[in-house]
Amino acid sequence: MPNITSKEFELMRDYIEKECGIDLSRDKAYLIESRLSGILSESGLSSFEELYYKLRIQKDAKMNEKVIDAITTHETLWFRDRTPWRILEEVLLPTYIDEIRQNKRNKVRIWSAGCSTGQEPYSTAMTIDSYLERHRIKDISLDHFEIFATDISGSVLDIARAGKYDSISIIRGLDDEYKNKYFTNEGRKWILSSKIRDRVVFRQFNLQNSFISLGKFDIVFCRYVLIYFSAQLKKEVFQKISQVLNRPRGVLFLGNSEVFTDYEDSFTRKEHQGGVYYMVKELEI
Repeated sequence: MPNITSKEFELMRDYIEKECGIDLSRDKAYLIESRLSGILSESGLSSFEELYYKLRIQKDAKMNEKVIDAITTHETLWFRDRTPWRILEEVLLPTYIDEIRQNKRNKVRIWSAGCSTGQEPYSTAMTIDSYLERHRIKDISLDHFEIFATDISGSVLDIARAGKYDSISIIRGLDDEYKNKYFTNEGRKWILSSKIRDRVVFRQFNLQNSFISLGKFDIVFCRYVLIYFSAQLKKEVFQKISQVLNRPRGVLFLGNSEVFTDYEDSFTRKEHQGGVYYMVKELEI
């Protein structure tokens, strides 16, 4: 594995931040070395400077996709932290269902930003379906919920769309009740039921881009994504999220261990049964 020089680190660091927003400090040079050395080897390149040349000067789109896939973190699991789905069931769904019945809304839009291989949006769809069934609700269905999921990495989105998971992925956070209800085992793969899979629309998207084309949402999951971004980019993303959340009562979920200190201009912090969520504020006129 070639060692990265200081010059090469600066070139690759700036390129990575520009392309996907990830802010790498100098002590993270090993991440570039370890995650991108395979790309050097398979491409016949001898240095990270050559890789930068192909990316920045030759604008090699396929190489760019490989670098983004390699450098972004795809750590995920089913029902991660649990509390967002408890809040969804106990606080949000009863309100949404009442509003649909009273013709105050015709659907609920949910966005999973940085969805990786799909566990988060699929967990959300399973939660909603199970809630409706458990409460014997017949007049409301999954058709009333639009679940939209994005990630910067095309390769993880291919896995998400397929809805096929190996024996390790399937047990990470998923209990037997949900596994038996929504998955079938086919050899080494667990296949998600089409009822759940078809409820999620996946799209490749960079959080540095404008959110305007995405429309408005009632819930945004943006969990363990912004922790890799610079402070300025985090601020910009939070501001854009506040602009695409429906008012009043649009909800933002972050990871349980994430710290969100500068929320008061746009959000109100709420707590429920040990879980935290942020409700967008009304615009001041």
